[in-house]
Amino acid sequence: MKRFMLLLSVALLGFSLVLSGCGQQTTLTKVKLSEVTHSIFYAPQYVALNQGFFKEEGLDVELMNGQGADKVMTAVLTDQVDIGFAGPEASVYVYNEGKEDNSIVFAQLTNGDGTFLMARQPDPNFKWSDVKGKTIIGGRKGGMPEIILQYVLRKNGLTPGQDVMIDTTMQFAAMPGAFIGGKGDYVIIFEPTASEMEKEGKAYIVASLGKSSGEVPYTAYFAKKSYIAKNPQTVQKFTNAIYKGQRWVDSHSPEEIAKAIKSHFPDANDETLIGVVKRYKEQNSWKKDPILQERDLYVLQQALQEAGELKTIAPYDKIVTTTFAEAAIRNIK
Repeated sequence: MKRFMLLLSVALLGFSLVLSGCGQQTTLTKVKLSEVTHSIFYAPQYVALNQGFFKEEGLDVELMNGQGADKVMTAVLTDQVDIGFAGPEASVYVYNEGKEDNSIVFAQLTNGDGTFLMARQPDPNFKWSDVKGKTIIGGRKGGMPEIILQYVLRKNGLTPGQDVMIDTTMQFAAMPGAFIGGKGDYVIIFEPTASEMEKEGKAYIVASLGKSSGEVPYTAYFAKKSYIAKNPQTVQKFTNAIYKGQRWVDSHSPEEIAKAIKSHFPDANDETLIGVVKRYKEQNSWKKDPILQERDLYVLQQALQEAGELKTIAPYDKIVTTTFAEAAIRNIK
């Protein structure tokens, strides 16, 4: 890692001031980005795309839906994409497996869980103790949604697998249909799907996992160590654009944000978009800067250990680099 950081520092020499002047370039650098799922939860990313922040930095970003952190990581490790966007736990798993060219997290986007617990009937007086003896459809085993669900259940005195069952047999894309079809007593769903299901009377939001869990490094950007070493300028420009998106979201209203990301959610009506953005903004879902702090990664790894998904805590400096995030914060005002 020391050799990696040394090479990175040398490569970045003369490139510490990477600002929006890059927009004057005639040729854009192509970057393939795979996101774990498509959700309003990732609004700062879509703002960066639609407000032209990536192009200002000289990048042409091709966005694709990986449909799961495991698939996103596979795409990164096999060079199908340049950058992955998923939970940092994926990078922890890869490092602990002993892969030499492991993935390194270089920027964090979300500040907590973005899913909502949904029931078949409205329940304004819902308490977490109500799920005792029930089954929750929780997504892929070992994925961030399922891990944080376990974390929240434990915080509320419930033991997963004993007091409440978590169905981990399906990917997120299949979960809404499975719940509507009669599986499970509860389900966790991202927006805008949660609001759309509620509007159609098919399920009702009873709790926010984000509010219940508190701050957690939920989704972040990562790339192979070799890619970062070979393309530090591209990674810096990418981080700059994300930070611009974070700053823009922090300083604009839900109405303005909803308008800015509308093209990414053409089927969601304006009222739904504004309502979802407002909900995420109020619960502090979006990071105001791209630095993944050491204490936050430790909290996440503790949650992974409690869930039985992790035996050894991975060293922070083997999983995360803050070089690019710090440079973005320093240079973009």
